[in-house]
This record gives sequence, C-alpha cells and structure tokens, in this order.
Amino acid sequence: MTYIWQREEWPNFTWDNDAVDQNAYAYALEASSLVGEVKHLSETEKTDALIDLMVSEAVKTSQIEGENFDREDVRSSIRNQLGLNTTPETVRDPKANGVAALMISVRDHFAEPLTEQRLCEWQDQIIVGRYERGKLDVGKWRTSAEPMQIVSGAIGKEKVHYEAPPSEQMPAEMRRFIEWFNASQNLKGAIRAGIAHLYFECIHPFSDGNGRVGRAISEIALSQELGHPALLSLSTTIQGRRQDYYDALSRGSQGSLDITEWLVWFTGLVLDSQRQAKEQIAYVLSKARFWDIHGDGLNERQAKVLSRMFREGPEGFKGGMSAQKYTKITDCSKATATRDLAELLKMGAFRKLEGGGRSTRYDMQLPDG
Repeated sequence: MTYIWQREEWPNFTWDNDAVDQNAYAYALEASSLVGEVKHLSETEKTDALIDLMVSEAVKTSQIEGENFDREDVRSSIRNQLGLNTTPETVRDPKANGVAALMISVRDHFAEPLTEQRLCEWQDQIIVGRYERGKLDVGKWRTSAEPMQIVSGAIGKEKVHYEAPPSEQMPAEMRRFIEWFNASQNLKGAIRAGIAHLYFECIHPFSDGNGRVGRAISEIALSQELGHPALLSLSTTIQGRRQDYYDALSRGSQGSLDITEWLVWFTGLVLDSQRQAKEQIAYVLSKARFWDIHGDGLNERQAKVLSRMFREGPEGFKGGMSAQKYTKITDCSKATATRDLAELLKMGAFRKLEGGGRSTRYDMQLPDG
C-alpha cells in the first residue's frame, strides 16, 4: 500500500475548487450571520455561549479518542482558568484541566503564527499525567524507532489502516507543515482547515494526542479567517459521525494528492457544525427568556436544579429530571422534591416526559421564538 506521504509530489495537495467552494461559501455566510445574532446577546450571555461551546468541544474531542470527561469538571476548570470564579470550583478529575487549557489557548492565541512550541505545549496539556514518566514522548515530536501505525483488530489479527512517516522525518515534516500553515491564509477558512487537518494527521507527529491537536489546528484556521474565535464545536459534529470521520481520513491518507473528496466531506462537516452552533446561540437566548419569565418565582432549590439542567446545553439533561435526581442535587427530602417539581410543572417551567409516580420525568419548557 502506498500512503500519501510516500508519493513524489507530497505534500503538494490539489483539489477541484468548483466541487469544494459551495460548502466553503455557505459556511462563510452562516458564520457571518451568527456574528449578527451574537450582537444581540449581553456580555454575560456571550460568555455563557462561548463557554458552552468550549465545554462541548473539550468533551467531544476527548470522546472521539475514547476518553470521557464530566462536563461539570470541564466547565469548572474553564471558568477557574478564565478567572470567572471568585472561589475556584473543585475539579474532580485533574486531567480535565489539560483539555480545558487547550480550549482556552486555542482561543487566546488564534491570531498568532503557529509554532512548534505551541503545538508541543498543546500536546503536553492533554497528555500529561496519562503515562508513566519516560514511557511516552510528551511535549515533543515522537522519536520511537517503531512505526507509527493506526491498527484495528484482535492481537495477532491486526489490520494496519495507516502508517505515518518515520520518526526521524518529524522535524523536517513539521517545519514544512508549520511554514505552509502560516503562509496559507489566502485560502478560504473551511478549505484551509480541511487541508491542515488531513496534512497534520498524515504526519502524525506525536506519540499520542494527534487527533485533538489536529482538530484544534482546524479551529485556528477558521478563527484566523474570521478575525475572532470561531463560534462552533467541530468535535461535537465529528463525534456524531465518528466512523464517517475515520473512514474519510483513511481514504484521504491513502489516496492521491488530489484531496477533493476529503475537502468536500470536511467542508460539509464545518458547515453543519456552524449551523449547530446557531442552534446553541438560540438556546442561550431561550435560556435568557426563561429566566426572565420564571426567575422571580423560583425558590433557591428550584433555581439550583434549573441552573444544573441548563448547563447540559441543547442536548438536554440526560433522562430528564426526577424526584430522585432532584433530591440528590438539592439535598432535600423526597416530599420537598415532589412539591417543588409540581410547582415547576404548574408554572409552565417544566413539562412531563413520561410515565407517572416514581417513573415521572420532567424536562424544561423553553419559551418559543
């Protein structure tokens, strides 16, 4: 099998502009439209919307790689690192601090040229603490003499899907990649993000963390075109079609230097991600209207539960709210929980999801328009 980096023309990618431009142009329109909608948000709402997107990106980019973080740990870490908490909130899983730091760094430094130091810092942030010291290259390009392969299947029956360039080529390959990235801002953002992601993943410069860093680079490309941090979560969209993502990457890394197929797929993904972000902003506006309507009529327990539910975002509170969950969140009695839930239902803040008695579940009733 011949991999893309083994071809004589590597890394001189080509593509059909007519096939790719439609998605790239549609994305640019959606991104511009979203900027107009965000202007209607208060500063607090803007901050909430940005943090919601950062939390989603952090959680989903980790899930793609098989690592799960609690959303509240990630949210607390982001807020702590941004200085938004007067008293720092507890983060139960310290590893969540690393992916939170990556999210903040991508947004703080998007306008700066990409550097080896920055990329290695990002890998260090998301990998540190996961391996015994000395067992893995952390914060530097990989150095192992063993081939860097992507494989699947049981031991003894492994299937090699891809083999990256050998480790001794990493300094030269990454120097060329960084030079290309910093000189390619004339390209449309969605197209540049797609090329950068495939290019980086084909090199696979790190012993671990390549996917998360590669997706961060794509976000940088989108942000640089806009002139401000991109308001979307690519990883949320990718996680919803993870196998398609891996299949598209596999085809792109094994084919010719004509990457039209990959770019059509990736720019379509970026477009869908931007549309999902618009739904997220609409959710923030609905949340603000909800508090305007119901805020004054809530007791402290009800407000705490609703705040907790809102932090789950548009996907909603998993399984809905029950009396049992209510008591756990507020540390109140079952009778108090039942009474509070009945009041929320009566005032129109809640709606029933299913069943009755012990199996009754509730969700928030958000205002329309």
